Amino acid sequence: MKLARVVAIVVVIVLIGLGGFVAFAWRSEIAAIDPPQPQSFDAALVQKGATLAALGNCNSCHSAPAGKSFAGGLALPTPFGTIYSTNITPDPDTGIGRWSEAAFIRAMREGVDREGNHLYPAFPYDHFTKVTDDDDKALYAYLMTRTPVRAEAPANDLPFPLNVRLVLAGWKALFFESGPYAIDRAHDPQWNRGAYLVQGLGHCGSCHTPRNALGAEERGQEFAGGEAEGWTAYALDASSPAPVPWDADALKAYLASGWHAHHGVARGPMAEVTANLGTVPDEDVQAIATYVASVMGPPSDAAKARGDKLLQQPGVHQPGTDAQTAGTQTIPVKADGQDQGALIYAGACSSCHDAGRPLPYGGIKLNLSTAVNGPDPSNPINVILYGLPAAEGQKSPVMPGFQGVLNDGQMAALLIYMRTTFSDKPAWKDLEDKVADIRKGDREMTVHAADGTSSAPANPTRQNTSW
Repeated sequence: MKLARVVAIVVVIVLIGLGGFVAFAWRSEIAAIDPPQPQSFDAALVQKGATLAALGNCNSCHSAPAGKSFAGGLALPTPFGTIYSTNITPDPDTGIGRWSEAAFIRAMREGVDREGNHLYPAFPYDHFTKVTDDDDKALYAYLMTRTPVRAEAPANDLPFPLNVRLVLAGWKALFFESGPYAIDRAHDPQWNRGAYLVQGLGHCGSCHTPRNALGAEERGQEFAGGEAEGWTAYALDASSPAPVPWDADALKAYLASGWHAHHGVARGPMAEVTANLGTVPDEDVQAIATYVASVMGPPSDAAKARGDKLLQQPGVHQPGTDAQTAGTQTIPVKADGQDQGALIYAGACSSCHDAGRPLPYGGIKLNLSTAVNGPDPSNPINVILYGLPAAEGQKSPVMPGFQGVLNDGQMAALLIYMRTTFSDKPAWKDLEDKVADIRKGDREMTVHAADGTSSAPANPTRQNTSW
């Protein structure tokens, strides 16, 4: 009898707790509207929204490969399963055409859709919550004036209970802090503009901050480096692995054009970011660069001295040697006594990376490469396997992929040679296994064209720079 009473009490407590959680998690539906006419929006507001959409990189996540812009359907791999981006065109049935401005702002501010469903944080509302109502209204005006596209996103591939959206309310209770960006009076307007864009609409921390076991950004480790779509997003704080320290001028040039002579070209998801940032007002890119440079802080004397020394080294390297020397590109010893990685480098890499042809059309000197000096080999493996595709219809850097040429052992030998020759960092571990894992193709690997080269210098070694 006593046991039955205890069980009954426990059941009541559980039911009360469950009811309380459901009450906490429940969000009401916001009434649907008739899709507004595009001409009902002020042209200046729409233009402002276009700039904000570029700053937020909205088209990259909400457009599937070969799909229509903003029509969704992009597969976003996560440690928990695959989430597909939604259609944010004004289509009334499959997009947001029946969303009111209030519904759109709630999604941005609270991560809840028009019907009251909690959104997965793959949509980075933990950053978008910082966006002001005025900017949200401009974004809404821009999106509602796009061409409607009827396109239903595939169903998310998530296991139970993660496929139950009420669970997300618990995630939010643990990790989500709602509210717009607060001005920091200790800094000037340019710094605050940069902080607002980086922390908010730009959601840079979504990639460049490590995440905990539940997929939330690690508090206290903002910009300490992370992972995105199979690529390493390098640290943007004092732990940046860049051999030549970044400064605000270099950051601005890189963000606006997708390349910098001392840091290489954008690739992976970052190529799309720089492509968008190349279209926004110069003062916004400058503000972002100013803020990120302040997060990084001034380099130590040792780091600056090392970077200066690297920049003074000749641009031509003889494969098979550790020294940077000028001269012809030859293998200095007999092939049968040569390290396999050095031989592969000499045959596949040296003609671009050691030819002295300037960026963005020549390969970066690998002693300046963050990828070669980084903590994880994922990025160099991705680039070597899949290359850098040319940007369609414009001059751009390009690199062939060696996926069908080098086996896993040869890739590992090449990576060991590059790491040993062009870096003073510890050796990467388990390279063959890492190459095999990336090569498997069990995740979608997209390598975007590095673009934004309109400000690139003329290529003195080619008559046709559109290759």
